[in-house]
Amino acid sequence: MFALDDELAQWDSLLQEVQGSERFELLTALAWHLRQRDPTRALQLSAEIVPLLESLPAAAVLHRARLLLIAAEPQWLRGELDTAQYHLEQALLLCAQAAPALPAAAAACRADACWTMAWVSNDRGVSAAGNSWLRQAAAAAREAGDAVRIDVIDAAAGICDAFGDWQAAQQRWNGRFDADLDGVPPIAAGWISDFFGTCAFQRSEFGRAIGHLMLSFETALATGQIRRAIIIAANIGNGFTSLNAHEAALDWMQRGLDLARPTGWPLSIGMCLMQTAETLRQLGQRDAAQSLLREALNTLAPLSGSRAYAVALEYQGDLALDLGNHVAALDSFTRLAARGDALCQNDFQSSARRGQAHALSHLARPGEALAAAQAALALARDHADASGQIAALNVLADIHARHDLPGPELMMAPNAVLHYLQLALEIAATIEGYTVPGALLDAAAREYAAIGDYERAYNIALRANAARDQTHSKEATNRAIAMQVQYQTERAQTESEHHRQLAAAEAQRAEVLQQTSATLEHLSAIGQEITAHLDAAAVFRALDRHVHGLLDATHFSIFLLTANGEELVCTFGIEAGKPLPPIRVPLSSPSANSARCVRERREILIELDEQGVTPHLIPGTLPTMTLLFAPLRVGERVMGAMTVQSLRARSYGERERLIFRTLCAYGAIALDNASAYRQVAATQEQLLEKNLELEQAYKALEEVSLTDQLTGLRNRRFFLQNVDADVAMSLRGYETGQHRELTECDLQAQNDLVFFMVDLDHFKAVNDRYGHAAGDSILVQMQERLREVFRESDYVIRWGGEEFLVLARATHRDDAAGLAERMRRVVAERDFELPDGGRLSKTCSIGFACFPFLPEQPRLLSWSQVVELADQGLYIAKRSGRNAWAALYSTEATRAEGVFPRLMQKLDQAVAEGEVRLVSNLAGPLVLGGERRRIGLSSDLELG
Repeated sequence: MFALDDELAQWDSLLQEVQGSERFELLTALAWHLRQRDPTRALQLSAEIVPLLESLPAAAVLHRARLLLIAAEPQWLRGELDTAQYHLEQALLLCAQAAPALPAAAAACRADACWTMAWVSNDRGVSAAGNSWLRQAAAAAREAGDAVRIDVIDAAAGICDAFGDWQAAQQRWNGRFDADLDGVPPIAAGWISDFFGTCAFQRSEFGRAIGHLMLSFETALATGQIRRAIIIAANIGNGFTSLNAHEAALDWMQRGLDLARPTGWPLSIGMCLMQTAETLRQLGQRDAAQSLLREALNTLAPLSGSRAYAVALEYQGDLALDLGNHVAALDSFTRLAARGDALCQNDFQSSARRGQAHALSHLARPGEALAAAQAALALARDHADASGQIAALNVLADIHARHDLPGPELMMAPNAVLHYLQLALEIAATIEGYTVPGALLDAAAREYAAIGDYERAYNIALRANAARDQTHSKEATNRAIAMQVQYQTERAQTESEHHRQLAAAEAQRAEVLQQTSATLEHLSAIGQEITAHLDAAAVFRALDRHVHGLLDATHFSIFLLTANGEELVCTFGIEAGKPLPPIRVPLSSPSANSARCVRERREILIELDEQGVTPHLIPGTLPTMTLLFAPLRVGERVMGAMTVQSLRARSYGERERLIFRTLCAYGAIALDNASAYRQVAATQEQLLEKNLELEQAYKALEEVSLTDQLTGLRNRRFFLQNVDADVAMSLRGYETGQHRELTECDLQAQNDLVFFMVDLDHFKAVNDRYGHAAGDSILVQMQERLREVFRESDYVIRWGGEEFLVLARATHRDDAAGLAERMRRVVAERDFELPDGGRLSKTCSIGFACFPFLPEQPRLLSWSQVVELADQGLYIAKRSGRNAWAALYSTEATRAEGVFPRLMQKLDQAVAEGEVRLVSNLAGPLVLGGERRRIGLSSDLELG
């Protein structure tokens, strides 16, 4: 089902050394296992396999089914779900046909087809169909007796169940899988670890989940499951986000994006973009989040029925609320409500209506807001969603606090706001292990204080403080888990990761000694805000605002080292609301406390009594009584110093010093990031220029790879990359007409594709008599004549040697004979010029066939089979004397069942029975299968 990279490398090295059946087996294995690693090469290998199938009559049907699966997977990944589903359906039919002769192999192939069909259904947003296909895949794998496929498919079913009801999924599947994966093949172990990780994630055991998912990620990469690796990388990032380790989360989101972008797969790219955007939103980087979300929604637009698109809408609505853009928020949540209803997924239905209520309330539409919030509450109650009920009740309370609205019937509190808050608290009390949010308790306390019930307000406020302490303890534990997991799993720590650990360590030291949770929450928010800036001036302003908010600081200044490291410059200074001049202090100064702080790399606190004189007072500044200096350190490197000073004595105790120390740690990281960003910006233009040069070179190389170097015509590779799109368009034209009564326009619509095989007659004799230079010259002139006959929009392909394939696009089948005759004449009636000036008369033979072969059943034959019918026509023209064209047309008597083998093996019988009509420019006898048989020409195609 999936092979390791080492196995593929071994097969690839052997491919050039083997022939016959061994080469066939290697080609098949490589094409199958490259289907996600390198889809283009997989299709090239598939094309090489097709001619070899004739030598394997017993297994040919099953191999054709496998080739259809190889073609379907890239189509699914590119979001071409209809085409992928069609190929999978055809593969399933072939598996059923091969089952009597090769039951085990056919069952394994059927399992793989059902497996891919399940993911196609999930990408459509039809999860019930996806689950059904997974059950069929599991049954087929068991029929095949393939233990690895059984484990992989069962684990995937367990993961899908866990997203719906993780407790039920755990009870159903945990007995199926052993936690000890020693001895389990790595492919199955990766999926089983993914199942364990998903269940742990649903239990909020994020550290354990990340450990499982990292094993799954490595296995997915090593076995060519590129889309799976992208999804897991995003899920690991979500785990780190839940642990408040946002930098680590972004690292994993970037890994997913680095894997996804080169593929061009819309769901993979869109999911990474939207998850990254959500992490950035939580970090306060809203502009960046908005840009990524916009790109994610555009990328996911072809898959707007998927769950991923609905999640992106939810993230977009939340971001719009954060930005205060309530009109945009309302639009996003309205679209989310429609998607949630279509998907029948309660989480989207409930959250969409809560978001609508929030936006409508701020847009002064209280009646509609109230109706939406009540609908959200009803949905949450119907599905026993306690957290959803609490959130909806919170919104109802906020609406009544904001607007003067009548309260509900049977109100159990003095006012509507308290009524809803009390209900929310009662539901919260029923949830085992649930910590009531401090914000909910604070809101209740405020309302009780507003109605004069101060005793109850005080008691609830105490509970709010206790809840914050408990929540904070959990957050501290989560941060420690995040650091431990990251330390154990990362092979190399970058400098930015070291900075993050340093900042987290300083924050933890502050957390241990903080006396109030309000100060702690404030510091955490400040740290996120400061480190989010990449401009030094913005960092200075943020530090100044928060220093004055937390500390008694009449004087605040920041000194940074110059480039030579010999001086300190006051790059930012404020005293009593007025800016300080950019003072320079030698680092060697024995009197400057800022220089001493940097030299000794330590904190300095100076306390003066009321009679004291501020030592080394800078002229023009106030005589402060308490002075605190701290170094700005990034790892072992000191960037400068920061100082706060107060006019009061003993202003900075241990608590204030820890706050200041933490602010210095955040400030140092932010300033270092800003410096690095400036350096990156300085070289960005050069990098962009280099990227443009590389892109141009790549486009030129791609053009060369799609073009025949002698004639300038397109080659087989170009044809194989483009033919499927034209086939799909032709099929859409025919199948649209099948669902309604045809009009005159429909009958004249050019939905046909005509495949022409053109071959120069007796070309070998040219090379033998006049030399290869003469042969090359004739081939070049041949392409000019092909271009005279066919349109620019048609595909003119050098198929090999002196043989050309032409795909006449959007051409009515009745016009095909005229084109063939023009082509024959343009070769036969005009001499070719040889390099020595001589002239040579040549003719060509042409065979053609129309797609779809049987218009009433457009999917009966594939395009490749129609090409083989065109080749059959070429063969007839050659055998019948050359300088001719011949073609096979279906008739009203054509029997669909087994038509292709009959036309290829018993053509003379099919023509005799009227099942197929053979047309040609030749009025004389035509040769079929070694016999000469006179075929009557139809009047509408006879050309004399």
